Amino acid sequence: MTSERNTHDDSQAKDDRPLALVLGATGGIGGALAAKLLGRGYRIRAMHRRPGAQPNAGPHFEWVGGDAMLRQDVLRAADGATVIVHAVNPPLYKDWDKLVLPMIDNTIAAARATGALIVMPGTVYNFDPDVAPLIGEAAPQKPISRKGAIRVALERRLEQVAGAGVGVLIVRAGDYFGPGAGNSWFQQMVKPGRPVRSVTLPGARGVGHQWAYLPDVAETMARLIARRADLPVFARFHMDGVFDRDGTEIAGVITRIAGGGKVTVRRFPWFLIRLGAPFVGLFRELLEMRYLWQRQLRMDNRHLVAFLGEEPHTPLEEALRTTLQANGCLPAGSGKVQPTGLKLVA
Repeated sequence: MTSERNTHDDSQAKDDRPLALVLGATGGIGGALAAKLLGRGYRIRAMHRRPGAQPNAGPHFEWVGGDAMLRQDVLRAADGATVIVHAVNPPLYKDWDKLVLPMIDNTIAAARATGALIVMPGTVYNFDPDVAPLIGEAAPQKPISRKGAIRVALERRLEQVAGAGVGVLIVRAGDYFGPGAGNSWFQQMVKPGRPVRSVTLPGARGVGHQWAYLPDVAETMARLIARRADLPVFARFHMDGVFDRDGTEIAGVITRIAGGGKVTVRRFPWFLIRLGAPFVGLFRELLEMRYLWQRQLRMDNRHLVAFLGEEPHTPLEEALRTTLQANGCLPAGSGKVQPTGLKLVA
């Protein structure tokens, strides 16, 4: 695939702000972190295969053409960068085995060439939920899924390059929700673009699940980047985010926000996913990750709190209300929540 060449006008050439290259700026965490860094005085260069089609994704970003699968594109886009945000991720789990590792190799090559800090959002896929009640950054990585094994291999490559002096920052968090968090499990719980009439529970009742509000993740990353001088060459942090202790807390708050007794709560139709898995690739991928809804996995954020002094945290009601409004499920400026019980419909 050919890509457009980067062009930088004279005003950009004279700009003395630090430069962050964001790979995946149209995605949830990439876009959120890019906005945070822009507000902290960074110039943002966003690479996309169709940069001219992204006028509203980041109007204050410098959009350049390129493909994260093409090393020369990434090297060219990274020219002058002090930070490379690696937030590219194949959507809907598609072609992970073919895309994830080649893309990180290209980012590594660009960081070697520029001396930039690699910043990457991590996942819980690296871990077996049975390892420990709370999983720290140094816990044994024993993935029980194919995608988990790929993530472990990806992080090992980053650890190796850090051994050669390239700075790496990984922030692991739970399932994203929030404005811009496309293709998230939250969008399986409520239907985007429609008023909330029902909430679907992916997990088993009584099993805790870890979520992460996207603006909080981006703020955490931005604060850590600001402390780059204090970070080890290979830095990993876990966020606690929003921990739904019994798998129904978030559904209960959504129900109250959206109208109380008018909203029903339903089980996710895993049986249909299982029936369709032999024929639908996405269903097979979802089924592989079902264990995260059947067994509790919680990451330990004590290292993060010790380093930053706190973990950025938006109150749950505010975070969910903002998310529902961003998904077109709730009118802007809607009132306070109304107390109600949680009614589960099979």
